[in-house]
Amino acid sequence: MSENEIKKIELPSITTVRDLAIKLDTSPIQIIKILMANGVMANINQQIDFDTAAVVSAEMGLEASLEIPEVTEVGEVPLWRKLIEDEDPENLITRPPVVTILGHVDHGKTTLLDAIRHADVASGESGGITQHIGAYQIKHNGHKITFLDTPGHAAFTAMRARGAQGADVVVLVVAANDGVMPQTKEAIAHARAAKVPIVVALNKIDLTDANPDYVKQQLADVGLISDEWDGDTIIVPVSAKMKTGIEDLLEAILLIAENYKILANPNGTVIGTVIEAEVDKTKGIVATFLVQNGTLRIGDAIAAGTVSGKLKAMSDFSNNKIKEAGPSQPALVLGLNDLPKAGDLFQVCETEREARAIVNNRKRKEEESRSIKIIIGLEDLFANFQAGKMGELRLILKADVQGSLEPIANSLNELDQSEIRINILHSEAGNITENDIMLATASKAIVLGFNVKTETTATKLAETEGVSIRTYEIIYRLIDDIEKALKGMLAPEEKETVLGQAEVLQTFRISKLGTIAGCRVMNGELRRNAKARVLRDDQNLYEGDLASLKHEKDNVKEVRSGFECGLRIKGFNDFEIGDTIESFVIEEMER
Repeated sequence: MSENEIKKIELPSITTVRDLAIKLDTSPIQIIKILMANGVMANINQQIDFDTAAVVSAEMGLEASLEIPEVTEVGEVPLWRKLIEDEDPENLITRPPVVTILGHVDHGKTTLLDAIRHADVASGESGGITQHIGAYQIKHNGHKITFLDTPGHAAFTAMRARGAQGADVVVLVVAANDGVMPQTKEAIAHARAAKVPIVVALNKIDLTDANPDYVKQQLADVGLISDEWDGDTIIVPVSAKMKTGIEDLLEAILLIAENYKILANPNGTVIGTVIEAEVDKTKGIVATFLVQNGTLRIGDAIAAGTVSGKLKAMSDFSNNKIKEAGPSQPALVLGLNDLPKAGDLFQVCETEREARAIVNNRKRKEEESRSIKIIIGLEDLFANFQAGKMGELRLILKADVQGSLEPIANSLNELDQSEIRINILHSEAGNITENDIMLATASKAIVLGFNVKTETTATKLAETEGVSIRTYEIIYRLIDDIEKALKGMLAPEEKETVLGQAEVLQTFRISKLGTIAGCRVMNGELRRNAKARVLRDDQNLYEGDLASLKHEKDNVKEVRSGFECGLRIKGFNDFEIGDTIESFVIEEMER
């Protein structure tokens, strides 16, 4: 290196003064002095962003660049792909790739799908697309491509959660004038968790405020590095509105498909995925099937999830009647006895009787699993690892602000992972939502929240799907729990159960005892051996032991809803009329 050549260094988007000093091989005091000279007051543990760290680096003669986070692939191999692996390799042929389009709202997903439809030169010959069946095929330069017309990554993940995976390739639509947004990051997390390759469609490049280079840098920051920058992500500039770049995008999809060797046996076991289903007033139960192996034919006996039937009629996406459908071909089918779920796997059986038997067995197992649904949490981590069931801890991390995510993620990644690896699938600022639970369900992950709430719908879905949600208000406790889970050392978890609430109607001052609150129990019950908290205007004023509980003149163990009582809480005398007394117990739950 010549004397005039500037030494380069990679820095993360957020770092601490201490860590920056280690990176720059200097003392924290020197870093603090440079920061002060630039008007930034910071201590040794203070977090600073990349721009600030870059200024410090420049002062020391170093050129800083943003560190690109390592991208890790996770996820389960879908069941249908495992079944295809059992086929004789000599019987496998290349099948058309199946593509789904994901991205942030208003970035042009629907417009892009429309542009792709009209780019199909063969569509005019086949009569065009005359109906919406959730999937359709186009032909580009002699090669077929199947597109799933799904409502985004929620449906995409719902499929994975049921063991299916409709897509071979994800096209991520990112607006060139808007860049990487929250739903963009979510879509990336879902695609990575599914182990599906991503092609980026950089849309709206025709707009005057488009900034493609800036958006490419944003994509690089989240691990999607353009092949122009020696990365492995194909980023195609397009304008769905002007219908430009569409052919380049289709070529990119075919290139990815060729590299990933998407295969099937048209004469093998018939399996596939239910894309959608509905009740038609004239036709009855109508479902869209996507065949992934074998050839589906009229008259086949079908088991689709917990639904069975015999195929009476089929049509393609152009509403043409067909007698059979091969690999990657979408088909509208009639003949099922009930509505299957989107994402259910379907298979062809020898007879209708066999199909009914398979479905009845699935229903029974579903009922059994529903009645004994167990939430797999941190407490089970080490035991599952020892049993050979788990090699990594998959986490979805939510925090109140973006600034909290980086230190938590850094601290987690610094834990000893010699036996069980930590894999943060998705991290984002904001409350825990239903979409987080869907991703956790499909990926068998645990949701961690820091200073956030869990939406009611998310809580209900987590209970249904057996997803563990853990929330914290102190970072070190979150890190400590994960570290102990990795070592199988978690102490019993404390769980609070609210027994009931009462309203203070009167107060009485008794010498030597203190203040007695005269109350009416509004719901549940008050229990003498329980704890109690005093709430005023929804604020928690005090928590302590329920020292005495009386109904009329008698000491009692409990007072139920609708009855009045007198009570005293140890260490508290400042009751006011209208206060709420909440009775609760804390139980230790084995982790």
